[in-house]
Amino acid sequence: MAKQRVKKRTHQKPQNASVVKGSAASMAKTPKSMVIRIGASQVGSSVTQLVKDVRRMMEPDTAVRLKERKSNRLRDYTVMTGPLGVTHLMLFSKSATGNTNMRLAVTPRGPTLHFKVENYSLCKDVERSMKRPKSGGQDHKTPPLLVMNNFTTPGATEDSKVPKRLETLTTTIFQSLFPPINPQTQPLSSIRRVMLLNREPAEKDSDSYILTLRHYAIATKKTGISKRIRRLDPKEIRNRDKKKTAVPNLGKLEDAADYLLDPSAAGYTSASETELDTDAEVEVQESTTRRVLNKREMQRQKAADKGQDKPAQTTGVEKRAVKLVELGPRLRLRLMKVEDGVCDGKIMWHDFITKSEKEVRNMDQSWAVRRKEKEQRKKLQKANIERKKQEKAKARGSGKEAAEEDEDEEMDDEDWLSDDDFDKDAEGEGEAADDDSEADSDESMEE
Repeated sequence: MAKQRVKKRTHQKPQNASVVKGSAASMAKTPKSMVIRIGASQVGSSVTQLVKDVRRMMEPDTAVRLKERKSNRLRDYTVMTGPLGVTHLMLFSKSATGNTNMRLAVTPRGPTLHFKVENYSLCKDVERSMKRPKSGGQDHKTPPLLVMNNFTTPGATEDSKVPKRLETLTTTIFQSLFPPINPQTQPLSSIRRVMLLNREPAEKDSDSYILTLRHYAIATKKTGISKRIRRLDPKEIRNRDKKKTAVPNLGKLEDAADYLLDPSAAGYTSASETELDTDAEVEVQESTTRRVLNKREMQRQKAADKGQDKPAQTTGVEKRAVKLVELGPRLRLRLMKVEDGVCDGKIMWHDFITKSEKEVRNMDQSWAVRRKEKEQRKKLQKANIERKKQEKAKARGSGKEAAEEDEDEEMDDEDWLSDDDFDKDAEGEGEAADDDSEADSDESMEE
């Protein structure tokens, strides 16, 4: 009888199960976001394109192909944040007066930062303003490097116009947008983009909290080597765009030295070729390619190296010029208020309204009463739903048709339009719809 074959290649258990578990845990902790436009196409083409650009900037851990509907509510998205692992919501809206607003909410319990978008530029506008724009390409497969400047003020206290706790809260929320980076283990090739957040210094008249957002791509080139020789470097050819020619045309030259050594090089060079437009120069370890040896070749190499004393291998260090190329979009955000929950709850800070200690105590008491009433409503709704289910089950068992009754809708759902302007618009639309329905019923009676 033949021996049964044992599959070792496909049925082999992982040697380090702890590493696999750790990677799964790290994937679960990776922050994910949703960039949503409120009101779907009603916000206009410019805000719609801005939402697409912000989604592109937040890649890869964001919902790029998310499609909104006019009838969607906030609860439609917050219900799915848990199963999908979404940690942040960025909500873009447009008020009746034409102001563009952005809300940054941390799920599932908040808080929420309300920003007014004072100025913004789309990616296509940034590309048009540049002489040599650069498309993202493969850079969006890894999250950007977050750089924050001037987020905390040295002399800030709890009694300041912008209290110290607000600065700490804002810093923590923006830091949690992207996964943390370990400089010792993070490969340099994975850092290809930079998202810069700069807090503008407060003016003398007003202590507003204003942030400026920029998005850049990191471009590197070798220094100390002429452009003509760089064109022949295999590494540069590998990273170059496929549309461009990999090797220059030397048909009109008699010798390759005329191309490499001649400054004019038969029209292949320019006066600006020797000057590198860079932001900084750094020294990095030279990237080298090595052949992967199988088990037999490794044994032969070890046996050959036993009797020989090899000098210590020195890793090559090369100088590279670093340049930041802006990708867009640009945003200028002004913090208006901070709420305790997800687009709801107690107002923790407001840019224009300040309250005394007595008013704060009264507000806390009113919110405590609201929470108790909310819990009572939830218990009552749950009891009503269970009672109706039992009545329907009894009716089906006795053979009688159960009357179709709509279940109690939760009274705690909040509409998208949390601002006063949006609420007024919604009421106006509801009144217009009621008038239309009454007019239609009158016409049908006359017929």
